Amino acid sequence: MIETEELTRSFGGTLAVDRLTLSIGEGEVFALLGPNGAGKTTTVRMLGCLIASSGGRATVAGERIGAPGADRRIRSLVGLLPEEPGLYPDLTASRLLDHFGRLYQLPAPVRAERTEALLHRLGLWERRDSAAATFSKGMRQRLAIARALIHDPPVLFLDEPTANLDPEGARSVREILLQLREERRTIVLNTHDLAEAERICDRVAVLRTRLVAVGRPAELRAAARGRTTRITLDAVTGPVLAAVRALHPEGVRAEGAELTVEVADPVRDNPELVAAVVAAGGRVQSVVPVTASLEDVYLDLLGEEPR
Repeated sequence: MIETEELTRSFGGTLAVDRLTLSIGEGEVFALLGPNGAGKTTTVRMLGCLIASSGGRATVAGERIGAPGADRRIRSLVGLLPEEPGLYPDLTASRLLDHFGRLYQLPAPVRAERTEALLHRLGLWERRDSAAATFSKGMRQRLAIARALIHDPPVLFLDEPTANLDPEGARSVREILLQLREERRTIVLNTHDLAEAERICDRVAVLRTRLVAVGRPAELRAAARGRTTRITLDAVTGPVLAAVRALHPEGVRAEGAELTVEVADPVRDNPELVAAVVAAGGRVQSVVPVTASLEDVYLDLLGEEPR
């Protein structure tokens, strides 16, 4: 559904996106992760035909960006939720959706039907005649999602959809995203919320101007450095600690009755580790492999220390 090859964008002398090559399948929910200035929003703006690229190629829904007439066709096939909703504050919810339906040249009966359906779906029907300026942040975000869906696009670009929302508003928006996922729309999601990305997305890409890593969250966690085994004992004695450090000279921490040990391969290393603890007189209560979180992977890939 979306293909990029060496996609690049510079602003003056600043390289914002550096030779990005990605393939996003139809019906896939795909997250772009990275710090501020990593190129996430610039990538979405290029794919949505809001700005031109400086180099490389990209196709969206079979249309090549920059080809004659293609950018207009792509804009009709994508829905965009920018980081700032940018609603007309004086328009009511129903009039705003009707206005954008007109821009997409939808017939009046279709506009009316979709406006009503979207406002019901997003929990805004009772406020259909209220001006957008009177809405809470969460309600404005839901209205902006409705605006992005008014022309029933197969592709959605969502830039920080839960940013600056309170917990209730963020949960409401996440529930909508999960519903959209069930509809098999192709969704590209920019987010700083790693838990959100892990819950909603099929795959994630970590950007820092260039592509750092891409894969399913579980794959990235499995490949992470520093896998850890946590052993709980009745007590961590000197002989037990010495036995563990003989096997793993580095990456061993003792806290209370608990040992955490960094291992290369838990399946291979844990039986030997437990045998050494028992041989040294340790009484094991539990052994738990601790997998890396997506946050751990993200910070490791970007070379940052966990907070």
